[in-house]
Amino acid sequence: MSALQFDLDAVLDTLADKGWVVIPHALPAELVQQLRDTCLQVWDAGRFHEAATGRAGGQARRAEIRSDSVLWLDQVAAEPAVLAYNAAMDDIMHAVNRGLYLGLAELESHFAVYPAGAFYKKHLDRFRDDDARTLTTVFYLNEGWPQDAGGEIRLYLDLDCQSHIDVTPEAGTLVLFLSDRFWHEVLPARQQRLSVTGWYRRRSERLL
Repeated sequence: MSALQFDLDAVLDTLADKGWVVIPHALPAELVQQLRDTCLQVWDAGRFHEAATGRAGGQARRAEIRSDSVLWLDQVAAEPAVLAYNAAMDDIMHAVNRGLYLGLAELESHFAVYPAGAFYKKHLDRFRDDDARTLTTVFYLNEGWPQDAGGEIRLYLDLDCQSHIDVTPEAGTLVLFLSDRFWHEVLPARQQRLSVTGWYRRRSERLL
C-alpha cells in the first residue's frame, strides 16, 4: 500500500494546470521523523559534502551562489526510511507518467542540510546542455519550523520573475514543479534546515 497521504489525481490536475504544486502532510509523520533521524545521523557522521554548481567535470563550489551541503540518497539506499521514501516517490513517478506522459525514467535525490545562514541563489534546475531533469521534488524534514526562521523556497511563477510564492520548509510538505520552467531560490535560513531534494529524469537527449 502506498505511503502517499494525498489524492494523486488532484495533484496531477494541478501540475497539468500550473506546472507546480505544494502538498502539505504528503507522507506519514513517522516516516518524516525516520528520514530526519537518518539525515542527522549521516550529517553527524561527517558524510556530507559541500554542494557544487554545474555538472560532471564542470562542477565547482561557489559559496556566493549556494552554501548548503548534500549527501546523495544512493549512498544510504539500504536505510529503511530511504527505501520507504523512494517507494513513495516511485508511486508519484508512475502516476505522472500515466497522467501527464512526461516519460520519467528515474529519480536522483539527496539530503540537503542548510546550516544557519545558508542559502541558494535564484536558478533553474535544468542544465543548458542536458534536458534530462524534468520534474523537481523538494520534501521538508523540519518539525515546527518557526515563522521567522527563513529558509523558504521562493518559486517564481513567471519567466520575468515578477511574481512568486514562498513555501515554508515545514516537515511533511512536498513541492513539485517542472524543472525547466520555474526559477527558484532558497532564502537564507536562520537555523539548520533539512530536506530531501530530487529530480525526476527522463532519458537524456544531449542538447548541442
